[in-house]
Amino acid sequence: MKFVKNIFGHIWACWGLITFLISFLVIIIPAMLTHLVKDPKGQDYFIRIARAWMNVWLFVVGCPVTIRGKEHFRKGETYVVVFNHNAFLDVPLSAPYVPGPNKTIAKASFAKIPLFGAFYSKGSVLVDRKDEKSRGKSFDAMKKVLSSGMHMCIYPEGTRNRSDKPIKPFYDGAFRLAAAAQKDIVPCVIRGTKEAMPIHKKFFFLPTRLSMQFLPPVSSANISVEQLKEKVYNIMLEEYTKK
Repeated sequence: MKFVKNIFGHIWACWGLITFLISFLVIIIPAMLTHLVKDPKGQDYFIRIARAWMNVWLFVVGCPVTIRGKEHFRKGETYVVVFNHNAFLDVPLSAPYVPGPNKTIAKASFAKIPLFGAFYSKGSVLVDRKDEKSRGKSFDAMKKVLSSGMHMCIYPEGTRNRSDKPIKPFYDGAFRLAAAAQKDIVPCVIRGTKEAMPIHKKFFFLPTRLSMQFLPPVSSANISVEQLKEKVYNIMLEEYTKK
């Protein structure tokens, strides 16, 4: 049975990749046309297109997603939205389902991928983590995103969780940003992607029910960055391990 499951996982990964690429080619032109509209309205259109794309693609690959907690986003407010990170699937899943226009902090190297890089760059604040100057510029760019009416999406674990812990310890960046920009943090717990794309299996994908749970905003006022980081981590850990 395990052998059959492994074979199916590799076949389904092929199906997932093929349908991802075909559907991407369908939406790339309308997505790029959003460059013609000034942000945040242009980014709002871009996110709506990405959401429609994911609605179709996730249905095709048997990964229906349930979104809860959107009521925690107050109209007229922008937030630093933080997610746990278990699989590549988190990336196309997360930002499209955040209510309203938003951008994600992302690796600058991915922007060099032909065609996809243009789409990737539109939805992101790019950073070269090995370059201190790039990190400084990206921090200023993220503050600008927040002040211009858009949310900023960050994975505070930094990379996919390969550890035996439910959620890896967080880096400071998201919490320093929230404090500097005087913005609240909305934690979001993603479930199911770890089972859909197990971290230690290469080119493997299974149909899995996914969910995203947005939690109540956490204020960045009157609290140190370290305390804020620990508070958000504990909130997300409690939610993620809830049965």
